[in-house]
Amino acid sequence: QVQLVESGGGLVQAGGSLRLSCEASGLTFSMYVMGWFRQAPGKEREFVGAINWNGASTNFADSVKGRFTISRDNAKNTVYLQMGSLKPEDTSVYYCAARMHMLSANLQDYPHWGQGTQVTVSS
Repeated sequence: QVQLVESGGGLVQAGGSLRLSCEASGLTFSMYVMGWFRQAPGKEREFVGAINWNGASTNFADSVKGRFTISRDNAKNTVYLQMGSLKPEDTSVYYCAARMHMLSANLQDYPHWGQGTQVTVSS
């Protein structure tokens, strides 16, 4: 059974930084693309970024490019989302997700999801 568990969310002031983690179990982690998505109240879930199986390739939503980075440690079955220059509009529940094969920004392409972690950015 695949499990993805996010952690690291919290309250941060605008301009600050936060690092989210997502630990995976029940899958061969190094074979999976890992994605990060977010969902604000009353809004649809949206793509944040993704990283390929060995960390050599990433892509990001335009709204977070240059502010967020993604990395992974396959020995620890963990993917990280480093968020910087945070803005109040980054306030959301952040989810990690897993899929095989190619990077994708389409949430329907990801069969495995975590439960999410809340990030709140105060102005």
